[in-house]
Amino acid sequence: MKRFLSLILTLSMLALLASCGAAAPSPQPTQKAEKTAESTVQKTDASKAIVVYFSRAGEQYKVGRIDEGNTAVVAKMAAEKTGADVFEITPAQDNYPMDSYDALIEYAKKEQADNARPEIKGDAVNFDSYDTVFLGYPIWWGDMPMIMYSFLEKHDFSGKTVIPFCTHEGSGNAGTKAKIEKALPSAKVEDVFAVRGEEAQKQRSTLQGKVDEWLKGYGY
Repeated sequence: MKRFLSLILTLSMLALLASCGAAAPSPQPTQKAEKTAESTVQKTDASKAIVVYFSRAGEQYKVGRIDEGNTAVVAKMAAEKTGADVFEITPAQDNYPMDSYDALIEYAKKEQADNARPEIKGDAVNFDSYDTVFLGYPIWWGDMPMIMYSFLEKHDFSGKTVIPFCTHEGSGNAGTKAKIEKALPSAKVEDVFAVRGEEAQKQRSTLQGKVDEWLKGYGY
């Protein structure tokens, strides 16, 4: 019996020694995946914008004789808010009456009847480089002044965004968005921002708030 127990004990000792001597597999080091590609943030430059406008001083409806045209007031507010370049459309031969609003409207009516295209003095420099064109004008006898059509027809607006604005004394935008779209079929024409000329002359702070709100819709 003693010899049997001794044998069992011996075998147990051998098994224990064998298990202790066996080489345990060494753990494989875990490696963190390295980021090979750098994340790049693409910055797109803001679209180049220009404010193009036509405006008249002199005697104007409801505001009397003014030194700065109604549309010019809005145009300068827009340019200051957006940081856009500015080009004022001026006629090569200025035959527009200054002393009488009635005479000015009669002249505008004749230009419309003649489908006139008054010549423009100078031009916007590097016009092709602009993506966005803020286009300003007064409403004369239910339409833009004909010199505006001279400018539209003179330039290639393909792919540009046109944002019109106008001043009036009751006629609103006079359907000028559709007229601009017809003249510029390859451009994207936004809705017309229309304000009364009286606001431009007598309610500047109110007008500034409206201009700011209008331009906020375009990210400015």
